[in-house]
Amino acid sequence: MKLGEPTLDQLRIFIAVADHGSFGGAARALGRAVSAVSYGIAQLEAQLALSLFDREGSRRPVLTAAGEGLLAEARAIADGADALLAKARSLHAGQEPALTLVVDVMVPSEVTAHVLGEFRRTFPTCALTLRIEGLGAVAACVINGGSDLAIGGPVIGDQPGLERQAVGEVDLIPVAAPSHPLARSGIGPGESRRHLQLVLTDRSPLTEGREFSVLSPLTWRLGDLGAKHALLKEGLGWGNMPRGMVAGDLASGLLVELDLPEKPGAHYRLSALWRRDTRLGPAASWLVDAFREGLGARPNSPSRA
Repeated sequence: MKLGEPTLDQLRIFIAVADHGSFGGAARALGRAVSAVSYGIAQLEAQLALSLFDREGSRRPVLTAAGEGLLAEARAIADGADALLAKARSLHAGQEPALTLVVDVMVPSEVTAHVLGEFRRTFPTCALTLRIEGLGAVAACVINGGSDLAIGGPVIGDQPGLERQAVGEVDLIPVAAPSHPLARSGIGPGESRRHLQLVLTDRSPLTEGREFSVLSPLTWRLGDLGAKHALLKEGLGWGNMPRGMVAGDLASGLLVELDLPEKPGAHYRLSALWRRDTRLGPAASWLVDAFREGLGARPNSPSRA
């Protein structure tokens, strides 16, 4: 048996009747005449050579077993068509069809999660690729063309190929386990150099060989901030961490903030970064504003990095 090819309109009528439980309800929802809805169902059943609704003995159409089985497929086709049309409208409006974002590991994860949740609701047709990097690797992703937009820290220095717009800052504080020798009071100048410092290493050649708030010649270099966090709680060294990331540990006593004479903590300033030879589209511009709001920065004008 050769089956026909249902139209999208017929499938939408099928879904409307199933959802509203009657031809009249479907007609009102679609803004069509009841006769048009009835005709559309009859045509669809003819195309598929199946009865989709049982109309016998009831004023309300009831899905047959075949109708139940095909309803999910009809919805998937209609949803796919809706997504295609929404993306086409977005492209006509200048919205990016896809976007690659790289976020500094120092950005609080709850801020990133909230921003991206709102992003998905605001730009449902924009396919987002997210990368998490640290230090100079954030800017390197943009410079090398792998990312459209970055939220990164202040470590890259002068990069004439990038535009930069401040979006906020994160407090970095020196911490250690309460059993660590540096956790006691009255620490003298230079004593931090006698103890192992856990340091986040840079995987980018942009800042290769540079040191950031490193006081001790005894260091373990770690490529993952989560691993550094775990080792600090084990008492294996001391190091700087974003205050928000260790707030729970400070409250519970798993970590303590160190009072070191050198005051190695800092304000880690975060900026939105993008290539000067590109123009931010609506979705990317929205992300810049959303991260600035989430991180609590005041609006300002972009500048060259």
